[in-house]
Amino acid sequence: MSAFSTAHAALTTLASEGGEHVDTHESISPYMTGGAALVILFLLLWITTRFNRDR
Repeated sequence: MSAFSTAHAALTTLASEGGEHVDTHESISPYMTGGAALVILFLLLWITTRFNRDR
């Protein structure tokens, strides 16, 4: 058996056993994250427009 086929067999076994894994943390709200990102982007836009008044 080559190293590639051994690795493939190990990864297939690992993927099939999977289990119940949740990728998100309960305290992180997607709405809070998106809202914070929007506020930061608006702040950066405001700063950019203040520095480019002469154009």
